[in-house]
Order: sequence, then C-alpha cells, then structure tokens
Amino acid sequence: MNIETAQRMQQQVCRTAKDMAAAGLTAGTWGNISARIDDDFMVITPSGMDYAGLTPGQMVIVSLQTLAWEGALKPSIEVPMHAKILSTRPGVNAVVHTHSTAALTVAAAQKGIPPICDDQVQILGGDIRCAAYTVPGTQAMADAVAEALRDRAGALIANHGAVALGRTLQEALIGAIVLEKTARVYLDVQRIGGAVPICDADCLAFHDFFLHKYGQQGGR
Repeated sequence: MNIETAQRMQQQVCRTAKDMAAAGLTAGTWGNISARIDDDFMVITPSGMDYAGLTPGQMVIVSLQTLAWEGALKPSIEVPMHAKILSTRPGVNAVVHTHSTAALTVAAAQKGIPPICDDQVQILGGDIRCAAYTVPGTQAMADAVAEALRDRAGALIANHGAVALGRTLQEALIGAIVLEKTARVYLDVQRIGGAVPICDADCLAFHDFFLHKYGQQGGR
C-alpha cells in the first residue's frame, strides 16, 4: 500500500463525508463513505462519529479481503458492503451510502424507481433497483446490495437507505444527490398520474455518453 495514496484518500473521504452531511443526505452519524486505495485496501469513515468534527486521520484503512482495519477507531458497520462493491467492481473507486429522506421513503415501500430522468439514467445507468431487506452490516446485506447494483451505479436498500458508486468520490456523491432528486421526482409525479419511463435503448445511450464522452476531456 502506498502511504501517500492512502493519506490522499483519507483527506478526500473526510471532505466528501462533510459534503454529504452538508447536502442533507444523511442525519446524525448515519451514512458512510469509502474510497479505494488499491486492489487490497480502502479508506472508510469511522463508526458513529459526528461529521462536523471529522479529521482525515480518523478515516479508517481497511483490508478489502480480510476486513481487518488499522488504528484505534472502528470503521463503519457497513464495511462488508463497501468491501464487496470495491472488490467486485474494478471500475468503481468510491461508494457513498446515504439515508436521505426521499430515497428512504421509496426504500421503505421496498420499491424500485423506473428510468424517469435524463440525469438518473446517465449517471446511475437506468432504473434504480431496491435491494432486498437484510440486517445492516451483514454479509447478506452486502450481497443483496451488490446484486441490486448489477450494471448500475445506484440502488435503494429496503427500509434502510441508498447507495451510489463512482469512478471518483465526486462522481459518487453526485450520483447520491441525483438518486435523492430522482426519488423526490418519482414521489411527486405519482400525483399527476405517474411518470413515463425512458426506453432501454436511450438509457444505454445516455449512460455510455456519460461514461465515455461527457465533459471537456471526453469523460469524467
């Protein structure tokens, strides 16, 4: 493990955690964020600590294979979920897990969200599936969430919250923001008869554009 890379990821995870809280995507000490250091280690937020007071050195370094951690602070209880995602999705380098209100409202109904918004399908890949209900912090939850995220960069977690992935922490946080916005739109549009989904072909085209052509350098 490269120490400089690890320290840089600790700084970025800490900053993103504060940004997540400031965006209203979680309450109290709920939610968690991780980022890949390399193929063997990740950085993740510590368990049960107020976001406002977090420092980079408090971000916990965890083995993706054994889930063992370094230092005195315990990592988030959701270590199995983060490790499962990062170890099985090589193109993913960051995970943002939120407890935002609209997303949790839909998740509490154990429903998914059809592909109804352009930015939703561009960033998250299509419809937003809802992972089956499992006990938080377990391997069963990690497996259920990984299945819901198949070919997607965002999912709901039944009765629990939501998760978004990205090639960078910034991309994962934007995905979490877009997921919450999509959930609000989905709830609101029921009042006027329901949304009309975007077709599968357009979903694929929009997501491919985001992954390979969007931005000044042809990608993000």
